Amino acid sequence: MLAMSAFGVFAYGFLALLIWIALAFWPARVAGRKGHSFIGYFILSLFFFPLALILAYVVQDKRALA
Repeated sequence: MLAMSAFGVFAYGFLALLIWIALAFWPARVAGRKGHSFIGYFILSLFFFPLALILAYVVQDKRALA
């Protein structure tokens, strides 16, 4: 019973990690489409997801200005 619960904790933890990383791509893709750094926004959204999401939608489109 203990081994089964340890596997469950590992499985749910791994699933949570995958969801966390997948969600971090959202602001990075939005910022990347606007001409900003994909990697920079991805790293920012790993630690501060709400801030990165708001910034990605608020920043100006660099490609439209050029």
